[in-house]
Amino acid sequence: MAGDSSFDVVSKVDRQEVDNALNQAAKEIQQRYDFKGVGASIEFSGEAVLMKANSPERVKAVLDVFIAKLAKRNISLKSLEYGEPQASGKEFRLVAEIKEGISSETAKKLTKLVRDEGPKSVKALIQGDELRVSSKSRDDLQATQALLRGADVDTDLQFVNYR
Repeated sequence: MAGDSSFDVVSKVDRQEVDNALNQAAKEIQQRYDFKGVGASIEFSGEAVLMKANSPERVKAVLDVFIAKLAKRNISLKSLEYGEPQASGKEFRLVAEIKEGISSETAKKLTKLVRDEGPKSVKALIQGDELRVSSKSRDDLQATQALLRGADVDTDLQFVNYR
């Protein structure tokens, strides 16, 4: 293993950028005319983002504002998971979660992809919520990175610790 090069495949989100996007969205929602008098708000609720308004359409509009702010800050929308607005008394709520880490199913899918379609000298190993890819050839690792970038997964992938 002494001569091997490796890199880690991770799925992480810059929390500060998400917080900045949330603050910008909250400020825009307070100022926009079409959100006046509909009780529209957006805030962190633990690890999730909670959006409220008096109709499902207004909640979806709040979500659209938040998505636009995330996109401007280069946060992948694959990291955002949300459902449909739920009625809660007189208001509608929508909870969106910021996903981090590679799920075990996705890690298995990526490992199988590397084993089946990647260069033969490359090995992929699942380590918790990340994937370690190693090989003796750096060129093979770069080809594997290109393969993983093109993979059809519902997770935002980053490549770190290239050694």
